[in-house]
Amino acid sequence: MLFDTHAHLNATQFNEDVEQVIERARAEGVSHIVVVGFDRPTIQRAIKLAEQYSFIYAAVGWHPVDAIHMTDEDLTMIERLASHPKVVALGEMGLDYYWDQSPKEVQKEVFRKQIRLAKKVKLPIIIHNRDATADIVHILQEEHAEEVGGVMHCFSGSIEVARQCIDMNFYISFGGPVTFKNAKKPKEVAKEIPLNRLLIETDCPYLTPHPFRGKRNEPSYVKYVAEAIAELKGLSFEEVAQKTSDNAKRLFGII
Repeated sequence: MLFDTHAHLNATQFNEDVEQVIERARAEGVSHIVVVGFDRPTIQRAIKLAEQYSFIYAAVGWHPVDAIHMTDEDLTMIERLASHPKVVALGEMGLDYYWDQSPKEVQKEVFRKQIRLAKKVKLPIIIHNRDATADIVHILQEEHAEEVGGVMHCFSGSIEVARQCIDMNFYISFGGPVTFKNAKKPKEVAKEIPLNRLLIETDCPYLTPHPFRGKRNEPSYVKYVAEAIAELKGLSFEEVAQKTSDNAKRLFGII
C-alpha cells in the first residue's frame, strides 16, 4: 500500500545489507520503491536493483552538486536508459546553492538540458532544490516543464511556491522532516496541499523520520511520513497510503 517515491538504496550505506532492508520494507507494507540515480555509479546501481526486483523502479539523472562533472556522454547515457522498461522518471535534477561545488550557471545549464531531454523522451522529472527556489521555479516555467510534470522532492518551500508547482503539473513530496517536532513549515504546507497532489518518500539513507532521527533511514520508515500527514490532515493512515500510492503510480505510469 505504501509507495516510497525517492530512495537511495544505491548508496554505499546499503552495500552490506540492501537485501534485508528491502525485505523489511516489504514486511511493513511498502509495495513500490523508486531508486534514484544521480551520477554514473548510482545510476548503474539503480538500474541493477530495478532489474533484480519487480517492485523497484529507477529514476536516472544528474545531481546539481556534481553538475560540473557531467559530460555530453553522460547525457547520452541518460537518454539511452530513459527507454529502459523500469525507468520511470529523469532525476534527480535541479539546483543546489547550499553546497558550493558547481557554479550556479553550470547547474542551470545542466538542469535545462535534462528538462529538455525529459520532454524529448516523455518522462516526468524529479526536482532537487536547496536554497534555489526562485531560480528553479523560473527555469521550470521558462522550459515549459509542465509538459512532463514531475515531483518536487522533499519539499521545504512555502504553500505559495507549492501552488505554483502544482499549477505546473507537479506533485509535492514530503519525507522525514514532516515528522520533526520543530518542522513548522513542512507541516503547514502538508496540511494545505490537496491529497491528490501529495507524494511520500524517505530519501533514505538521509532525513530519517522521528522516532529514528539520527539513524540511517530506509524505505520501511516511509510509514511514519504517511502517519504524520494523516494526522495533520485528519485522515486515516490507510487513506493517505492509498491515495499517495495512486498518485505515484499515475505520475510514473505504473499499472
